Amino acid sequence: MAVSGPLSGITVLDLTRVLAGPYCTMMLGELGARVIKVEPPNGGDDARQFGPFIDKKSAYFASLNRGKESIVLDLKQAADQEILRALLKNADVLVENYRAGAMEKLGFGWEDLHPEFPRLIYAATSGFGHTGPYAHRPAYDMVAQAMGGIMSLTGHPGSPPTRVGTSVGDITAGLFTVIGVNAALLHRERTGEGMKVDVSMLDSQVAILENAISRYVVTNEVPGPLGARHPSIAPFGAFKAADDHLIAAAANNELYRKLCLALERPDLCKDPRFHDNPARIENVDALQTEIEAALASRPRDEWLAIFEEAGVPCSPINNVADVLRDPQVLARNMIVEIEDAKIGTVRAPGNPIKLSAFPDAKRRKAAPDLDGDRARILREIKG
Repeated sequence: MAVSGPLSGITVLDLTRVLAGPYCTMMLGELGARVIKVEPPNGGDDARQFGPFIDKKSAYFASLNRGKESIVLDLKQAADQEILRALLKNADVLVENYRAGAMEKLGFGWEDLHPEFPRLIYAATSGFGHTGPYAHRPAYDMVAQAMGGIMSLTGHPGSPPTRVGTSVGDITAGLFTVIGVNAALLHRERTGEGMKVDVSMLDSQVAILENAISRYVVTNEVPGPLGARHPSIAPFGAFKAADDHLIAAAANNELYRKLCLALERPDLCKDPRFHDNPARIENVDALQTEIEAALASRPRDEWLAIFEEAGVPCSPINNVADVLRDPQVLARNMIVEIEDAKIGTVRAPGNPIKLSAFPDAKRRKAAPDLDGDRARILREIKG
């Protein structure tokens, strides 16, 4: 059940916990790397205590740490520091998500390790990065979402501050770290030299603000939440049919024409209020009213079939249960099975990166028990 991939043969030392770092190392494992999770004493990764639980084992932890190995090291103790140094001799990548300065206090910062391990790639994922006036501040996903501006764009007009429904502050930082590590591995292949990868959760949120920054720069108006509506394209959002909402998206005039014909409202194509996208954005509320008046004549699923036949991009608004049984999601192997000897089979999100040279297995190896691989790892480093 070991995952094969382009990073097969790469060893990652994972000194991370909770989400941003473990998500990064999980994805490196999904690309074939061996991931050795170095956990602190007294319980290991905090996520081991996060629900939901199956027979007292965290399904949250199981999903994020599948296929990894675990060894407990107290990096304040000299003997365990020596074990880490022994592991570093054969490691390609070290990933940590401590606050800036924490690894330096232990003697394992980039400046400490690079002279001794010049090929090592040192990847640090933190709330604010290793430079700047906020570098030493603690952060969680909610802090990054709030400071990075994405919460100001989320929700409906007039609604209270709304967190994005998943931890995008952590996850985007984890993904940007994966990109940085892979770029650093390519650089090392060319030059023989390791490098430091420094990724900030706040930076990552700013990076995904998309057109909100350009809209502010151009108009000097601060963007706010728009619910399910797109700020620059119309019609492009959620619309109420007779029984439920659906998504319809017409990003150009030809798609808008197809939508109008599918709605049996060709007059909307000729209406000067809606003749092109700038006009539709200016009159977006009136357009919403006209479209929903037409949609009221049929239930959602009938309209979805009509729009699909017409070539109009559309979809239902799935809940999580819907996603887990969606035929396209299943056909793409986006729900995989983690085989755990203690708690049985756990379903989890698959790998969205499909590579033609490597199989995308249906099953994954279980997350490790705390310190469960210690004996074998110590045998390896002792030769």
